[in-house]
Amino acid sequence: MNLPFKIIACYFGVVMMTVLSAPSVLAQSFVHPGALHTQADFERMKTKVAQGAQPWLAGWDMLIKNPHASLSWTPHPVDVVYRGKIGNYPQNYSALFNDAAAAYALALRWKVSGDDAYADKAVGILDAWSNTLTKIDGTSDKYLASGLYGYEFANAAEIMRTYRKWPARDFDRFKKMMLDVFYSMNHDFLLNHNGAKIDHYWANWDLCNLDSMMAIGILTDRRDIYDEAVDYFKHGKGNGAIDKMVWKIYPDGLAQTQESGRDQGHSTLDVSELGVLSQMAWNQHDDLFGYDDNRILKGVEYIAKYNLGYDVPYTTYANSDVTQDVISNMGRGATRPTWELFYNHYVVLKGLDAPYITTWANKVRPEGGGGNYGPNSGGFDQLGYGTLTFTLK
Repeated sequence: MNLPFKIIACYFGVVMMTVLSAPSVLAQSFVHPGALHTQADFERMKTKVAQGAQPWLAGWDMLIKNPHASLSWTPHPVDVVYRGKIGNYPQNYSALFNDAAAAYALALRWKVSGDDAYADKAVGILDAWSNTLTKIDGTSDKYLASGLYGYEFANAAEIMRTYRKWPARDFDRFKKMMLDVFYSMNHDFLLNHNGAKIDHYWANWDLCNLDSMMAIGILTDRRDIYDEAVDYFKHGKGNGAIDKMVWKIYPDGLAQTQESGRDQGHSTLDVSELGVLSQMAWNQHDDLFGYDDNRILKGVEYIAKYNLGYDVPYTTYANSDVTQDVISNMGRGATRPTWELFYNHYVVLKGLDAPYITTWANKVRPEGGGGNYGPNSGGFDQLGYGTLTFTLK
């Protein structure tokens, strides 16, 4: 073999190695937009609303009637958010959850209507906060704020990243805020649990911080952050890990969840937070919905069935702080805008049997958003509008 041929062959070999390894590289790329919704989702919403098709139109009506989706919305950013009373500092976290709900609602309204006025208003909210917020403080409840409002803000920004008029420098500043303020707290809580015993905090604390962590990983193209959330879901030590959140599997296909003996308001919050995590992962080609033989489905059906008024099996739950001998009926029948997500994934997309999820989806349709389920923080624990956003057919 002469020298030129050797050089060409060597070059060809390097090129082929690069090409053959490309799928593993490409597999690490994130889908954008790709948190709770993809571009295909937005195209479906836009088409169905334009056609006047139901139930999408009913979901759209819920969105446009919500004051958070109005062009008259005014953001109220603060430099330090307080959740939980400390010293003489008043709690002011309602400003954050209201503005996060507004940014998301306006982003949705822009994607479906195509009217840039809503995009301008949405990025105006995001910019106002990224120019102002430096810290989240308070009692341990500050970690609820970092989780819940972190994933909500990140989802709004993930939609708006496609807006051509949002300057890159402003988007970069927003991402920096999400990393410096929110992710740092998500990571710290899941690693240290505020210095408490590992089983002290209820599942929803872990789950909301996992939601935020995953959403921020997607938003900032940080595979390490995204993988941190997935790994904790599968192998974590706290109550938000799947084997501790959905901890007792019964022969009838149902599974008891970690907060069932506490109350149903928090049990349904767990459902909502599991849905957010699973949907975002699904849009990045990771199936947490089906993980461990549909473990999430078994837990969600359990909560759905009990909150419809049916009896479910129950095993005494105990941790370092409590022993709960019976399932709690406190808040039984609690309504949250979370059921369309599960119904459309498990029943419509995968063709699985989920009778209690189906009943709940029919019961709450069309789902509203922030503020439609109460004016306090619980009414803003989820972004909502699932009838518009998650209905597949």
